[in-house]
Amino acid sequence: MTAPTPLKLRNIGPKSAAWLRQVGVRTREDLEAAGAVDAFVKVRRAGFKPSLNLLYSLEGALLDCHWQDVPEARRLQLVEAAEAATALLPDPRARQAAGPVTTTVTEPVESESPFDRLFDRRDD
Repeated sequence: MTAPTPLKLRNIGPKSAAWLRQVGVRTREDLEAAGAVDAFVKVRRAGFKPSLNLLYSLEGALLDCHWQDVPEARRLQLVEAAEAATALLPDPRARQAAGPVTTTVTEPVESESPFDRLFDRRDD
């Protein structure tokens, strides 16, 4: 059995390859299984901000052609599919950043000073 080929494809630069690795697309086989649109959506879902050039580059990598050589009709299909898939993603601006903040204040016991607790002083 041969080891999977690391993701080194036409049109895929270091930044795009890093994004793809982070979303689990590490080999050509992974990209073929996911397809250009799903791989693009995974990158978007992970919080990265890829341009449509990544989508075209992924398709070009699968077709083994330069991303600018992907036919215009196919580009339109890819964009429509990507828009439909990303429309299902939650709006990141709609998420609440964090839960409510609560503050707990404890009052020291009157017979102790804060230094007594720090140094464990006892009047013996």
